[in-house]
Amino acid sequence: MAQKPSIPKGTRDFSPLEVSKRTYIMNSIKAQFEKFGFQPIETPSFENSDTLMGKYGEEGDRLIFKILNSGDFLKKADQEAYSNSDSLKLTPSISEKALRYDLTVPFARYVVQHQSEVEFPFKRYQIQPVWRADRPQKGRFREFFQCDADVVGSNSLWQEVEFIQLYDKVFTNLRLEGVTIKLNNRKVLSGFAEVIGEQDRLIDFTVALDKLDKIGEDGVKKEMLEKGISMEALQNIQPIFGLKGNFGEKVEVLKQILSNSEIGMKGVEELEFIQNVISEMPLKSAVLDLDVTLARGLNYYTGAIFEVAPPTTVKMGSIGGGGRYDDLTGIFGLKDMSGVGISFGLDRIYLVLEELDLFPDTVTANTKVLFINFGEKEALYGLKAVQKLRDSGIAAELYPDAAKMKKQMNYANRREIPFVVLAGEEEMNNKVYGLKDMVSGDQEKISLETMIEKLA
Repeated sequence: MAQKPSIPKGTRDFSPLEVSKRTYIMNSIKAQFEKFGFQPIETPSFENSDTLMGKYGEEGDRLIFKILNSGDFLKKADQEAYSNSDSLKLTPSISEKALRYDLTVPFARYVVQHQSEVEFPFKRYQIQPVWRADRPQKGRFREFFQCDADVVGSNSLWQEVEFIQLYDKVFTNLRLEGVTIKLNNRKVLSGFAEVIGEQDRLIDFTVALDKLDKIGEDGVKKEMLEKGISMEALQNIQPIFGLKGNFGEKVEVLKQILSNSEIGMKGVEELEFIQNVISEMPLKSAVLDLDVTLARGLNYYTGAIFEVAPPTTVKMGSIGGGGRYDDLTGIFGLKDMSGVGISFGLDRIYLVLEELDLFPDTVTANTKVLFINFGEKEALYGLKAVQKLRDSGIAAELYPDAAKMKKQMNYANRREIPFVVLAGEEEMNNKVYGLKDMVSGDQEKISLETMIEKLA
């Protein structure tokens, strides 16, 4: 007996229904990207290895899928590395290409390579799959889509404002209310470290602070103390551990804590600007909140930091995130090109919409009418009608085989096709069609013109 085929771990097949729902989400995001002036680009599924390697840190390099050189790749292999089983030295000689790890580094490469062709500030969006050689687990896959939008070539905070509005528009269109757009600023975090005299331990400080909602205040302080941050230093920023209130109230507390930090106050100023503008144009589906513990990818972001949380009724991690980064293109030699960008978590948004039953019925709509096949003459008569229906924008199809009636009707039921047409010799002679409603069971003989009006 032949072995049943399978797919690699961390990848998925998607049914027609799942594809329809995913397409609905992607189309909703894409529509708003374009309304906000973002232009689509696409980059290859694989890049030269030296484009990707060294851009994500040691852990990221380990998770990049390498592609073996074509042909007899061992001929040009580093024989010494091969003999010593030194995979790190061997890999560059047998693998010159790799699957993209994210959309950001390829975007940076694109901007540098095409800098004479693009108009700055350059607003681009990408909706494409990426690959990571991660350990598969619930909600984490080796192949998944990213939905990114970025602007490069502008330091303006109006871009941050527009990204918040973009998030709100997308979730409004998806009918997903009650999301929280969390906002923080790298400069505020740097200010905290400066105030407590621990600038050299900024990463340790923020990594621990980022866990406040998971391990609590005592757990965070314990971790900071273990990293060498003194209790006296922690007392200087005690108010942040229980920071509550609305956005404006939190900003006032930050002003007191960071009054002696120039960089910290610059961060507060940026946060206050964004909040003041948003308050003039209230969000519809989302709430903007200041979260001073938010540190997403601290080594990467240099200004605003975003993270989007789903409604509190759903137990799910973030469904979006992003932030401001300086010198994105510097890794490829184009200096001083600031940018800001966000991403939508397609898979998690799908799960949230599914749990809240927010997918509209039209998403799953497929063929509207199936013509039963009674034989060659009847099939031709039916197919001519199918053509007219399709020309009128109605999804219609003819069952391909003159199978038993029961089999064809069961097919329509399983496909959840709402109408079937039965047209035999009598209907053909009278130039009519027997239209049956598969839900109510009602059946009537009508002309093609009437059927088109009814089904439209």
